Order: sequence, then structure tokens, then C-alpha cells
Amino acid sequence: MPAIHPAPAAPAVISPARRRIFRGLAAWMSSLAGLASLACAPAVAAGTYPDHPITIIIPASPGGAIDMVARLIGQKMSLSMGQSIVVTNKPGATGTIGEDYVAKAPPDGYTLVLAASSHAINPSMFKLPYDTVKSFAPVAMTHSVPLMLVVTPSLPVNNVRELIAYGKAHPHELTFASSGPGGAPHFSGELFKSMAGLDMVHVPYKGSTAAHPDLTSGRVSIMFDTLAALHAPVSGHLVRPLAVTTTHRAASYPDVPTMAEAGLPGYDTSTWGGVLAPAGTPPAIIEKLNTEINKALSAPDVKQNLAQMGIEPVTQSPRYFADFIQSEMVKWQKVARDANIRPE
Repeated sequence: MPAIHPAPAAPAVISPARRRIFRGLAAWMSSLAGLASLACAPAVAAGTYPDHPITIIIPASPGGAIDMVARLIGQKMSLSMGQSIVVTNKPGATGTIGEDYVAKAPPDGYTLVLAASSHAINPSMFKLPYDTVKSFAPVAMTHSVPLMLVVTPSLPVNNVRELIAYGKAHPHELTFASSGPGGAPHFSGELFKSMAGLDMVHVPYKGSTAAHPDLTSGRVSIMFDTLAALHAPVSGHLVRPLAVTTTHRAASYPDVPTMAEAGLPGYDTSTWGGVLAPAGTPPAIIEKLNTEINKALSAPDVKQNLAQMGIEPVTQSPRYFADFIQSEMVKWQKVARDANIRPE
């Protein structure tokens, strides 16, 4: 008897409405899968981070404060994190070359920059190839360096009040030296000029040490510079210190008053440094780096080495550093406007 095969079933007819429902469900499930993978990515990255060396870019020449801080904390972080910390100098254009390199690096926590205070001043001086805020993720402020106001010995003043009085009695006579346009010493002088109501002429040099001979000889009147840079001329009595620029006295110069104590309340400036990562770096990696940097800065030998150079360590959160940068930008933008400085 021949086998009897059932007739093939008729293909199911799916209505257009049902097809739209199925397509919507498939798209929804695909979106969920994508979101899940994104949610897991930072956790995975943070869990394995770091698995190869980390590079810290120094946007300045070797030997400065940010360079020395990076090398000190890099040694500690390398031991603690189990990976090499490579410090690389990329100087030029007041720090913008090195910062631009990091702004365009992958946001994976392996390329960082230890930026100086010029990071907040540069938007008022130059048209930048990156956005000072949006292109970076603040990781940790590392340090602050008070500046000192000094005068040439031939200037007949012994304190800030006398300097201001002398400047007002002798308009167009005072000159102030700086280590170059756009740095903290330059803008500290502009801030003093604005707050004191003085008419002073800025005389830029190629670095601090290039300005010191003219300062000690009287060819320029005053200068704002770091404590470390001024150590030799101050200790040799080649210049007269009048005040430090922060709201507290410097431990290495306890007899030198603050600007507020010396007669200019509200004056507060310093040169500082801090670590930035490219924007988009996972928050878990930012937090891990912040913890490691703060731990390195708190090490007794690091604190001792920094103190000998007149550098004050700062251990704060990424949010603190972000807010600090914003406040610095606002302050220096006003100084630039008052001095009629426009981005070039």
C-alpha cells in the first residue's frame, strides 16, 4: 500500500500590523543589548586597568614644577599600580602642544597630561585647537606654588602699601618683569596692576632666570615669580621680598606677609598643576587615578621633596579640580579684559 504523506501546511500569513510589532520587538531587544554592553564597558575597563604602561605628558620643558611633580608621583604610582608610568615632555606654545596631544588621545586612561596654571589662562591669550573644559576630564589637582612679589633694591619702598603709593605718585615709571606672556607671573602682575590701580608696563622675558639680571640691576622695577625661582636672589639679598601671593604665608618664608596682610585684600594667585585625561574617560578609571595620585602626594618622602622646592601638595576630588579650573578661568578672563588682552 503506498505511503500516504500529509499535505504541506499552508504558509502562515502574518499581517502587516504583526510584522511591525515583531520589528519593534527586535529593535528594542537590540537596543537593550547595546546598552548592556556600554554599561559593562567601564566596569570591565576599570577592573583590568591598568594592564600596560601609562603616559603622563608634561606640556613644558624638563625641570619645572609640573615636571618634578609628575616624576615624583609617577614613581609611587608605578609601584602601587603595578605598571610603568612614563613621563614625556612635549613643550611649546605655553603648554598647548602637549595638551592638544592629550585632548585627541583615546579616552582610556593611558594618556594623561599634568597641566599647569596656564591651562586656565590660555583661553584668554590664544585661539586654541581644543576646548579647555569640554576636551578634558579633570582627574586630580596635584599642587600649588605660591608666587612672591619682589622689587629691585634701588626702588625706595619696603612694603606693598609703599609700592602702591610710589606707583601712583610716579605714573608710567614702574615696570614689571615676567617669565613670558600668558604665564602665572605675567597675569599675577596684571592682577596686581588692576587691583592696585597702577599704570605699570609689562616686560616679558624668555624664562624667569633671563629676567633676574635686569631685576637685580634696576632695569625693571618688580616681578612676581615662584619661591623656588627667587630663592637665590632673595637669599643673596639681590631683591627685596614684599609679599607672597596666596592667602596664607609660605612655610619657607614665614616672615614675608601675604598680599592681603600687606595691604591688598582679596588678592590671591599662584601657579598650580593638575592631571587631566581626555574627555570621555570612564568615571571608574578617573576615580582610580585620583585615589592613586592623592596617595602618592600624601607619601612622607614626596611631601618632604615638594616642600624643599616650595611646592604645596593638594589632595582633592575630581569635582574640586573641575570647579577650581572654572573659577580660575573666570578670574583670568576678567584680568585679560582689564588689561585689554585678546586671544590671538
